[in-house]
Amino acid sequence: MNNDGVVPQYYVENNHEAIIPKHLFMLVQEELKKRKIAHISKNGQRRNYSSNHSLAQIVFCENCGEIFRRVHWNNRGKRSIVWRCVSRLENTGVFCDARTVREDDLKQAVIQAINELFKNRSNFLKVLEQNIAQTLSSHLHDKLMKVEKELETLQHSLIDLANSDKDYNDVVDNIYKRREEKQQLQLEIAEQDNGRERLNEIAELLKKQTCELETYDEQLVRRMIEKITVHPEKLEIEFKSEMAVEVEI
Repeated sequence: MNNDGVVPQYYVENNHEAIIPKHLFMLVQEELKKRKIAHISKNGQRRNYSSNHSLAQIVFCENCGEIFRRVHWNNRGKRSIVWRCVSRLENTGVFCDARTVREDDLKQAVIQAINELFKNRSNFLKVLEQNIAQTLSSHLHDKLMKVEKELETLQHSLIDLANSDKDYNDVVDNIYKRREEKQQLQLEIAEQDNGRERLNEIAELLKKQTCELETYDEQLVRRMIEKITVHPEKLEIEFKSEMAVEVEI
């Protein structure tokens, strides 16, 4: 390749920190996902839901895997708010006979699960500390440093080849591959950092909470609950700490 010794500028880069901090980037991504959640059913149908309710997009059906939706129900003249599997509300292509759950029962189960966490805080804190230690012992940062050094070496080789008027296409291909590896590692590290922050947050909540929860707390639910799975005779409530509590209702 003859380029008169001029290396295209976009092939060469310095290892600058990202303009947006990684933890902030992940928080922004989570917020965007909350605002517009796309759920894909088993038949490949894609549907978007939007709701400000603290339980929206986190209640799922054990039977068919679909999401539960909040519904204002009028049953024989008696009005109530319930949660029903989307497969019973829409034509998803999947038959489902999952039960209907009253919102009051759902909220009470969440309160019970959170109180179970508070009552057994010492055991849960040990698990949290182990999970946090695992994220700290990750080798992702070492891998990132290795890739960055390889990138730096490749870029020096690129400049030398260009100055010698030699073909540098193979080096450029390798630079692109290493850049992709670097971006993927940065994303994994950001996700890991964000996960560790969530674990630390729940650990602090467990340490500070001095009494059991008596009423449903929207903000606490948003901070603690990851997913709720509706089974025939129980609810499985998963926390953002990778722990779960089962409540029979």
